Amino acid sequence: MNIIGLSGNVKRPSRTASLVETIVSTARDRLRAGGHVIELVDAAPVLFRALRSDQLDAEGRAIIDAVEAADVLVVGSPVYRASYTGALKHLFDLVDYRALTGKRVILAATGGTPLHGLMTEHQLRPLFGFFNALTLPTAVYATEADFSDYGIASQAVRDRIERAVSELAQVLPAADANATAGVSSHRPARVAANA
Repeated sequence: MNIIGLSGNVKRPSRTASLVETIVSTARDRLRAGGHVIELVDAAPVLFRALRSDQLDAEGRAIIDAVEAADVLVVGSPVYRASYTGALKHLFDLVDYRALTGKRVILAATGGTPLHGLMTEHQLRPLFGFFNALTLPTAVYATEADFSDYGIASQAVRDRIERAVSELAQVLPAADANATAGVSSHRPARVAANA
């Protein structure tokens, strides 16, 4: 199983990148999966060389191919003007509209105040609805106060991460659950039927 994190940050260091990396790392450890994080601060200059997917060069195509081939996506963005960053939107403009059907997605965001916490529900979740992806019920939102030196300091945020990863484990197909989570043989069949 391959877990790809997408962080919409356009500067470094980034609290959003730290949050996405923590979620991906937690999921990798829990599910014994592979994966990595793509930060838009690095990917955006490559992707903005193309306005359409047929204009992508080899470097840009590799980024989009990684997103389309992922089994699970962890997508996070800083809240910018009440939405996700334009760089993240451009990435998804280049993704084939059929490529994410049925993929599991954990949503995450960071913002200056708790008032921006619903961005995941009003902006990110509808985006993945368009792609027919399966967004997990628990989104993870963190404010500046939840970090210390760009590392997550809030136990409440860590608890939400654990909850989101637990939901992910419950909706994985039976074969993936057996291979990655070591779940007993009778449980994955029930989970798969509900997925």
